[in-house]
Amino acid sequence: MKNLFYLTLILFMACTTAEKTETSLDDNPLLAPFDTEYGLVPFDIIEESHFLPAVKEGIARQQQVIQEIIDNEDEPTFENTLLALDKSGADLSRVLLVFYNLSSANTNDKIQAIAQEVAPLVSSNSDDISLNEELFERIKILYEKRDDLDLDFDQMKLLEDSYRGFVRGGANLTGESRERFREINSKLSTLTLQFGDNVLADVNEWKLVIDKEEDLAGIPSANVSTAARVARENDMDGKWIFTLHPPSAKPFLTYAENRDLRKKMLLGYINRGNNDNEFDNKKILTEITNLRLERANLLGYETYADFVLEEGMAKNRETVVDLLEQLWTPALRVALEEKQMIRDMIAEEGHDFEPEAWDWRYYAEKVRLAKFDLDDGLLRPYFEANNVVNGMFELLERLWGIQFEKLEGVPVHHEEVEVFKVLEEDGSLLGIFYMDLFPRASKRSGAWMSSFRTQSVDEDGNRVHPIVTIVCNFSPASDDQPALFSLREVQTLYHEMGHALHGLMSDVRHRSQAGTSVSRDFVELPSQILENWVTQREVLELFAFHYETGELIPDDLINRMEASAVYGTGFRTVEYLASSFLDNAYYHRSEPLTKSIPELEARVAADIQKPNAIPYRHASTHFQHIFSGGYSANYYSYIWSEVLDADAFSVFKDRGLFDRATGDSFREHILSTGGTVDPMELYVRFRGSEPNIQPLLERRGLN
Repeated sequence: MKNLFYLTLILFMACTTAEKTETSLDDNPLLAPFDTEYGLVPFDIIEESHFLPAVKEGIARQQQVIQEIIDNEDEPTFENTLLALDKSGADLSRVLLVFYNLSSANTNDKIQAIAQEVAPLVSSNSDDISLNEELFERIKILYEKRDDLDLDFDQMKLLEDSYRGFVRGGANLTGESRERFREINSKLSTLTLQFGDNVLADVNEWKLVIDKEEDLAGIPSANVSTAARVARENDMDGKWIFTLHPPSAKPFLTYAENRDLRKKMLLGYINRGNNDNEFDNKKILTEITNLRLERANLLGYETYADFVLEEGMAKNRETVVDLLEQLWTPALRVALEEKQMIRDMIAEEGHDFEPEAWDWRYYAEKVRLAKFDLDDGLLRPYFEANNVVNGMFELLERLWGIQFEKLEGVPVHHEEVEVFKVLEEDGSLLGIFYMDLFPRASKRSGAWMSSFRTQSVDEDGNRVHPIVTIVCNFSPASDDQPALFSLREVQTLYHEMGHALHGLMSDVRHRSQAGTSVSRDFVELPSQILENWVTQREVLELFAFHYETGELIPDDLINRMEASAVYGTGFRTVEYLASSFLDNAYYHRSEPLTKSIPELEARVAADIQKPNAIPYRHASTHFQHIFSGGYSANYYSYIWSEVLDADAFSVFKDRGLFDRATGDSFREHILSTGGTVDPMELYVRFRGSEPNIQPLLERRGLN
């Protein structure tokens, strides 16, 4: 094994040396800590050609450090083995964080091609480490005598997590099983990448072209204006183009009076990646599902979910299913009540048809207007983008004393990106925050938080500040008005800001434990809890000003918003839970998937009695969370975390929405500790008890 490793390393380094001659690695800006103010990424000098050589060199440097750890003749210690391992991938991590953020937020054909080359290299490097017998032996020695090492709590957690990570990474496998494990990982690295690329390509290719003005009836003028601009950009002046990007598709489904066109849009939206074309994901997701099951079996787990859930708060499949079933029954009851309201509205308009999926949003909005005298169009004028962002920053200053100062003239990966330095109350630097809010063809759909650099402590004991980013796809400005957000978009902004705070406020020693490096069913707590502030009167007063008149949102409109708060939760909960059950169907299985994708989706829908008029929030072929994201067998974690956030927010409601003591406690126990402590222990430290599901049921109107 040792001779094979050396041979592989020599060959790999030879290739890397050849690459170095061709691309002048000494001049590659990715291969050294960024010599810029605040450590900002020098996007102005980074070229696409830099990435692949930098990845290869980063891998070579990490493998050299690994070899030095193995060759160390001293007894293994925390410092010469575990700490050295934790720091070994710093150069590679810097390269990959920039590359993966760019490939998600501003990609192109060249970057996607590079990603296809990078993925197997990174997968192979990971396997070279986790399957290295000599390295694992040193970790194992430390683990077996861990009680005698006098380690601090975070060091002990790092040791335990590292040992378990090696075991879960195949360290105990031998022979053919070990080689098959490598092969599976390599295949998965490219398949998951291709899945996401296919969804993006399918979204960008699909267009709903309208050439008759009467077909625009009901659609808000801002969306019509944007559609006209998109048409002009596609050399179709005088027409209107609507796309599958949510800021285009969802308002169309909510307001367009033309039922046939709503149907066309809905079918396009739910069939992303499912169009029997070059971007079809059915075969790919089947292969991903079966490879993950096979890999879990190799490690001794019955299902892939058993492998995943072992690391989470839920721990097992039974706990997940129990939570989903507890919520499904009341959610379905409320959704059917909402469906009857929609039926009644259809009848009032003189129609005689059963509501279909393309009717739900349209008529639900009519019911909202009739029942509460409220629709999205009444709220948007009060949610102007700059006001929303500034109000959010003011809320964060009140809760934690932090301040956001915009940096001008710094290099960014797209002209729409804004950059802020985030300061503590005493003026010291907490971190750097990138914000990228609006859709474009080069950006994948959805909203997410990521990092360009994670927080750590350097060798001199100084805190290395994090650099985090949030990326969204919100309603952009139109020709005649600024960007005006929907209520859901405001909540999504706060959600991603909560993730960003988790990264910014991290205060740990070790890079691998920083920020959002926690179990998947805990990571959504910091994000989801922040959403709760959006609709509170005291917070609306910080940002909800009419974009034309400057008028604060009137009490009457707030009252109507509060009265309608639980309206629609049946639909939203059912579409989410249905996708959670779909996730289970892929990853709770102990046998390979042989059914066709439509058959599987139909069986899940029948088993839970999902109404046909409520589609899966994420159907299989565009379910990026579980096939190209980090939520495979883990999609339940959003509702799990919502149990936590509803319960935790009740503390703020009792003590005051801006109570600094409560905010500081939440920061100390939840936001700053990263993955150094068991998440349930952290929650109990903040809350004083384990979470109660009742606040969630009350908030969603499901009790």
